[in-house]
Amino acid sequence: MEHILTASGICISYQDEGDKNAPVIILIIGLGAQFTVWPESLYFGLVEKGFRVIRFDNRDAGLSSSLDELGKPSLVKHWLSRRLPIRAKLPYSLDDMARDVKELMDALAIKKAHLVGASMGGMIAQIAAAKYKKRVLSLTSIMSSSSPLSFSGSNINLLVKLAKIRPRSSNKEAAIDYNVRLNQLIGSPAYPQDEHALYANAERYIERAHTNQTGFKRQLAAIAATPYREQLLKKIKAPTLVIHGSADPVMPLSAGINTALLIKRSKLRVVPGMGHDFPPALMKKMTKWIAKHAAKVSAKKAAKKP
Repeated sequence: MEHILTASGICISYQDEGDKNAPVIILIIGLGAQFTVWPESLYFGLVEKGFRVIRFDNRDAGLSSSLDELGKPSLVKHWLSRRLPIRAKLPYSLDDMARDVKELMDALAIKKAHLVGASMGGMIAQIAAAKYKKRVLSLTSIMSSSSPLSFSGSNINLLVKLAKIRPRSSNKEAAIDYNVRLNQLIGSPAYPQDEHALYANAERYIERAHTNQTGFKRQLAAIAATPYREQLLKKIKAPTLVIHGSADPVMPLSAGINTALLIKRSKLRVVPGMGHDFPPALMKKMTKWIAKHAAKVSAKKAAKKP
């Protein structure tokens, strides 16, 4: 694992694998998650497909900068600020997190890259593709949304269940148990994961870095305060692939469909029975989709060179 300091003063922990002269894919993970949530099979699968692949911890997650000096935000105020004339001091926005991606590219001397974002990472990738058009070769948005936080029957039910399993203590065992139960709740009904494997993954995850609860809330506030991105997404010129599960309890399928409708000439792949996770059984297929999408764009770019 490596660290780099961006122009904005954010220390980013990242992993960089593959031929340094190969086309670059940058993986952007979701809310509160460390970059190790990206499955090894997908990560190194993309490397084997001929790409240089970078995954990193967002600010306030994993081993990247923890911005506790920015305080603990009021999620209700930030959510209401989109609807009412209420002022709420936002620690940072999703636009700031999209700028982190650009500055990571600057620091690593990467001129252009294919962006792949999951959940909140998909939102960040969408913003980056719209704001930094010349830097983004293609976009892949996985289990994400083009709209702010919204509530449906499935995710309200999920929130109630999450509240019930909230850990009573902050020790390692409680954190591991919560991580396992969380992944079971948001997992794919058609692709249930082995509990022993989930515990092994959770133990490695918690040993690398404990979840920063205030950092999680600052990221959540950034999502809550972000307005509907309809006009922004219409500006995206990069070829786009949208991947969404039919059984996602966090982001309903309609969120993926709407994202695909807003981005011109985008392609939508609906995965039957997939929830809000990366089922091992689907990683070979997902790796193939992402690699094919990025390779096609890279080939077109190479063909245009004199």
